Amino acid sequence: MDTTQRTDQQRSADRRRRELLEAADRVVLRDGPGASMNAIAAEAGITKPILYRHFGDKGGLYAALAKRHTDALLGALRAALDAPAERRERVEATLDTYLAAIEAHPQVYRFLMHPTEGASSADQGFDLGKHSAPLLRRMGEELAEVIEERVDLGPGSQQLARVWGHGIVGMMHAAGDWWLGEQPCSRAELVRSLADLLWGRLAAAGDRVGGPGF
Repeated sequence: MDTTQRTDQQRSADRRRRELLEAADRVVLRDGPGASMNAIAAEAGITKPILYRHFGDKGGLYAALAKRHTDALLGALRAALDAPAERRERVEATLDTYLAAIEAHPQVYRFLMHPTEGASSADQGFDLGKHSAPLLRRMGEELAEVIEERVDLGPGSQQLARVWGHGIVGMMHAAGDWWLGEQPCSRAELVRSLADLLWGRLAAAGDRVGGPGF
């Protein structure tokens, strides 16, 4: 098989994988954590063994969907952090971007963060921590990089940026999970309250010299 044939086959495989992920997204938007491999295969017009051939099992499909949605969310969070505005406004915009994303697609959020809720008996062995923890860890590391690039935290700034990155993601996740379930206040009220919690040391920190600022 020559290089051209291999390239064409890879493109075809990549296209097919995207189509299957789009079918899975449609089922997740409809069924949330109850989305089953059977339903996704039916939506894609294939048999379940073919779906397993592409993703291995529900864990493999979950990981692919998590990457797809996390990539999009991280892009939106970076855009909010880099917007031409005062630091406090960007902090609030970043918090609001995360909360708006989970509010707009609650079924996707529940599938990613609470995948065993409403799952079929065949999926009850699905390990939530094994799959959701890396997603949150990735978001924490990405945010830590942004903080390190933009904020002068003084001695030990790299470690402190990682503490802040993971701490902020943990706060957003826990507060957002509670808020999405109970809706105790408006999104704007929650954003202001969380920004107030973060603001003390962040307000006093200087911008990184030569960096894009924060």
